[in-house]
Amino acid sequence: MNLEECFEKRLLRKIEPDYEKAKRSIEVAMDKLKKAKDAFDKKFLDACLLYGYTSMFHSARALLYKDGMQEKSHVCIVLYLKEKYSNEIPYYLIQSLDSFRKERHEALYGLDFEVREKDVMLAIKDAEEFIEVVKKLLK
Repeated sequence: MNLEECFEKRLLRKIEPDYEKAKRSIEVAMDKLKKAKDAFDKKFLDACLLYGYTSMFHSARALLYKDGMQEKSHVCIVLYLKEKYSNEIPYYLIQSLDSFRKERHEALYGLDFEVREKDVMLAIKDAEEFIEVVKKLLK
């Protein structure tokens, strides 16, 4: 899939820019990051991975709201960021979002997927950094 197909299939569509939703999405991202850290402290690695990814997802979604975009696909969010924000967001963070999107899917639906501590530590670190980058872009 590419970004053009996301729009053709209405997995991404234009809406009015909504700074309140963008702000709220960052607040949700920070809450999910806190929950990821709490889950890590309790060694709930699956939950930590899910919360870490969800934190990054809501950070990315804040940019879409700012730009006047509505998403219906996690894949399309990644494609949008690669196209529109590759100069503002470090590429490794966009790749991390995509990688943890796939791991989240496996953690939820896979039969043999095992979450590793080093992966969730990276998810937390990248989610923290992603939030900070997005906050600067929202100003």
